[in-house]
Amino acid sequence: MSDFQPCPECESDSAERVKFTWWGGLLGPKLFTHVKCGECGTTYNGKTGKSNNVAIALYLIIPGVIAFVAAFLFVLKGQN
Repeated sequence: MSDFQPCPECESDSAERVKFTWWGGLLGPKLFTHVKCGECGTTYNGKTGKSNNVAIALYLIIPGVIAFVAAFLFVLKGQN
């Protein structure tokens, strides 16, 4: 028996925690309890059994928006 929810695709209990991803490095998968099914390869949230796609998108977009706003404010300040 796994510590994680069964796979939403194949119902298998063979999920294992993902340690590193391109989108979150070492931190992202820990934040979202990102797991991968050992049977079909589906990745999902091990606590909820649902997709992490929305959380991943926000994890990538929000820092970009903050950086853009900070750069914009820096440029505005430099014009004064």
